Amino acid sequence: MHRLSLVPLVLRTVGLGAVLLLLINPARSRPVAGGVPPLVLLDASLSMAGTNGSWLAARDSARRLGAGGTIWRFGSDVDPFDSTPPHGGESRLAPALAAAAARGGPVVVITDGAISDSADLPIDLRRRPRVIVLPRAPFFDAYVASIEGPRRVVVGDTVRLRVAYGVAGTKPPVAPRRASLVVSVAGRRITAAPVTLPDSGSLATEIVLPPAALTAGFQALEVRLAGVGDVEPRDDARLFVLEVSAQPVAVVLAAPPDWESRFFAKTLTDVSRVPVKLLVQTEATKWRDGATLAPLTADAVGRIIGEARLVALIGDPARLTAYRRRSGLVLWPLMAARSGDWYVDPPPASALAGAFAGVDWDSLPPAAGVVDLPTDTSAIVVLAARLGRRGAARPILLVRDSSGARTVTVAGTGLWRWGFRGGASAEAYRSLVAAIADWLLSDAAADRERVVPVSAEVAQGLPLEWRWRGSGSPVPLPLALDGPSGPETGTLRFDAQGVAALALPPGVYRWHVTDRGTERGMVAVEQYSDEWRPAAPVLTPQPGEAGGARDDVGARDLWWLYALAVVAFAGEWAWRRRQGLP
Repeated sequence: MHRLSLVPLVLRTVGLGAVLLLLINPARSRPVAGGVPPLVLLDASLSMAGTNGSWLAARDSARRLGAGGTIWRFGSDVDPFDSTPPHGGESRLAPALAAAAARGGPVVVITDGAISDSADLPIDLRRRPRVIVLPRAPFFDAYVASIEGPRRVVVGDTVRLRVAYGVAGTKPPVAPRRASLVVSVAGRRITAAPVTLPDSGSLATEIVLPPAALTAGFQALEVRLAGVGDVEPRDDARLFVLEVSAQPVAVVLAAPPDWESRFFAKTLTDVSRVPVKLLVQTEATKWRDGATLAPLTADAVGRIIGEARLVALIGDPARLTAYRRRSGLVLWPLMAARSGDWYVDPPPASALAGAFAGVDWDSLPPAAGVVDLPTDTSAIVVLAARLGRRGAARPILLVRDSSGARTVTVAGTGLWRWGFRGGASAEAYRSLVAAIADWLLSDAAADRERVVPVSAEVAQGLPLEWRWRGSGSPVPLPLALDGPSGPETGTLRFDAQGVAALALPPGVYRWHVTDRGTERGMVAVEQYSDEWRPAAPVLTPQPGEAGGARDDVGARDLWWLYALAVVAFAGEWAWRRRQGLP
């Protein structure tokens, strides 16, 4: 009897053990089944063809190791192999490794080790391939890292550029300590500034362009680091595209100047893409340029305001009354405001309500105060706020359209804190300023831009990108370009994010959309690339996992384990029934 009862116990133990393994699902790594040809990932970024690059050796190694298999080039993108020189402006390995993992089989990576996305490589993908590193021999290189400055100015403005420059690599025994940053336009030298090269890393300096240096139109400034004597000249200069207008389209008058006017003028420049001039009244009746603090005569102020399409009066209404106009006016009084924490309500239905779609109003910091406005039955309330989220709502943004004469009144103070806070609050502030600018400049709706460049300059090997700004879904747009090799055409095809990319060789290009001919501008593809600089390898050689690519196999991937559990429990039940056991 004891021997008979032992059989169902063994069967139940086997069945429970199989179920337990399926629940825990332990995994083990095993080589992929043989017969899969090798896949070679060849680094085709610009650094492989730069100074002391190893492109020819890497290409020959890829052909030898990939014989009978497949070779892919990686850099900015993943492409099929060809023998053309490298053109990738980045060294991004992660997309290539992810695609190789989906394909399966052994993987070989041939690179100089300077991978830009090494921190994004998953551990399992990073350890699987065989890695061959052909490092670049060290060399001395001086470079211009970046240029910052205003994108839209008016003829006669003083332009200030912040230029970062530096050195990298191994410094020679006799290295230059002094150099100069030379600014030129179309080969015409504008100014130069002496600089001192750092021992390593980068420094920044400010270069001031004289007021008469630039003429109206789009200009491509070249800032070149001269007198360095390095062996890699392609990163010694960078380009900066600037739009110079004969007159400002928008003028902001601040009396007195404060943070409200400063943030409004800066954001208006960004969102409206028109030249904006800030004038500040530091003393009674005395005006100065907000950028340079140069004094302005009353005639000059009147001329600037008279030719502008948008005028914003921010500050004390008593000091700004003389500059009011019938249309294209923003009134933003800051005096006699009722202070407190005024929280803005979601906007009611209005012509501007769509501009605030997606704003999380509960996350915004409160306005610092609200100015009481006289009753105006012809005005439309766009935004209102409540003190401490309670009580009656007070209007803080009103618009008025009387026979085509449009004005905007802002009654809230301290709204600049939205922009200062950053993140979602800064985007809400940009939406506010953009709504104001669109409302006042909508008389030029036919000329409204549908597309704008994401960046006016890109490094060599990276595509130029345009972003859709028109109403409705993006549609393909025909584009005409005039560049170093003459006129050419293309089509902007937008993705789901509303971005269209176009790869072009280095040069300065004037562009315009040809279906209506209203959107136009200038973009530049630089000779510069981060890839030209010497960089320490971040990847090290490794043999890869034995057997090439491997798969992780869990217990739930084993069909026979399910069968064992079913057979064990069925056998126990059948045995007990046969023996008459419960």
